[in-house]
Amino acid sequence: MSGVWVFKNNGVFMLENPGAEEGRQGSVSSRRNKVLVHLPSGKAITSYSCLEQILRGLGWERYYGGDSDLFQFHKRSSIDLISLPWDFSKFSSVHMYDIVIKNPHVFHVRDM
Repeated sequence: MSGVWVFKNNGVFMLENPGAEEGRQGSVSSRRNKVLVHLPSGKAITSYSCLEQILRGLGWERYYGGDSDLFQFHKRSSIDLISLPWDFSKFSSVHMYDIVIKNPHVFHVRDM
């Protein structure tokens, strides 16, 4: 664990990590600070069941082939495939932007 321990005014020591670990921590915090929003309703996507309902309405279907560790959707009218981690807690901004790209004007990624 690399970094510098800094004494704060409130009596707490904190490790500041400007090295490689900061990048890893940054990706976790960026995932937590982003939310996928369904623009027509203005509601944040908080579960895969909510997301699946919206995607089905847009013509996406569950895809059961391939990797069993992924939650996937495809559209018959295109070659696009949306692949998401099975565990919603691992749903990151990368996955959110993939959904936005494939469904323009329907979803948006916002800061929390």
